[in-house]
Amino acid sequence: MKLIEVVADAGHLDTLVGLAEQFGALDCWYSQTVEDQRRSVRMLVNDENRQTVLDALQGLLGTSENARIIVLPVEAVLPRPAQEEVPGSSKNTKNSKSSTSATREELYNQIEKGARLDMNHLILVFLSTVVAAIGLLENNVAVIVGAMVIAPLLGPNIALAFAATLGDRDLLREAFRTNLIGVVFALLISLAIGWLWPVVAPNAEIMSRTDVGFDGVVLALASGAAAVLSLTSGVASALVGVMVAVALLPPTATLGMLLASEQLDLAAGAALLLAVNIVCVNLSANLVFLIKGVRPRTWLEKRKAKQSAVWIGLFWSVTLVVLLVALYARHLVDA
Repeated sequence: MKLIEVVADAGHLDTLVGLAEQFGALDCWYSQTVEDQRRSVRMLVNDENRQTVLDALQGLLGTSENARIIVLPVEAVLPRPAQEEVPGSSKNTKNSKSSTSATREELYNQIEKGARLDMNHLILVFLSTVVAAIGLLENNVAVIVGAMVIAPLLGPNIALAFAATLGDRDLLREAFRTNLIGVVFALLISLAIGWLWPVVAPNAEIMSRTDVGFDGVVLALASGAAAVLSLTSGVASALVGVMVAVALLPPTATLGMLLASEQLDLAAGAALLLAVNIVCVNLSANLVFLIKGVRPRTWLEKRKAKQSAVWIGLFWSVTLVVLLVALYARHLVDA
């Protein structure tokens, strides 16, 4: 549960209190601010009703310049609310079977951070690429796993899927730019490393990232879905496992070093693995966001988001089919 604080003009007080009762807030209390005669209303809201309450508040106060809606974390509530004391938990929540523990606004605040292209992002890409390249050259699994964990390449892809689900063009452009620049930057660094330390005889770790089977496609799809589930359910710690399961950085580093070493056939396999991982993560993330009921608030925004989700979902699906054909053809040639 979370504590939702609303600071608004005193004229909204009765409406806000009524709204809290209507949508099943566990408790509601208010005070008056001295400076500008605004009221501060606090509502203790459970996870099932939080998105509904936030949507209603935005609909009520969307045009008010003085209003603020603040979502605050709650560590514990004593005495603990009994299940039967939660009014409206099943009646007032639409699509309760697909509800999320995190609201649309909370997800946006968390996911948007991963789409930012700043100096910290570039430094992390640089460091993780160097670590991954050393691990690949030394055939050291532990070092490669460390690079997977610190690499920031998964965040922009999740943001890309989230933006497509909401039809948020600004976030979509930002996530695409961050994703593209991050991958290209990592590729350039690995090219330089491969030029300085050419890959003469690829070891087991490098070879494992030059081929992808249909089981790898299933793994990438499952990992993308798990990433979104971990975010929407509030278990962000599971993202570490996803970063390891569907790592984007080691194939990128492998691709760059093999290109620098002029081993084009193996480099093509690494490029195929990287493309499969990116496409599958985005496709499955899009689907899970839709299944979990992540939608914009207004009707017009929902209409735009539906068009965006359809077109982008179609794009990823067609791209995946093309990659599957390429995988099949590659395996036939190798056989």
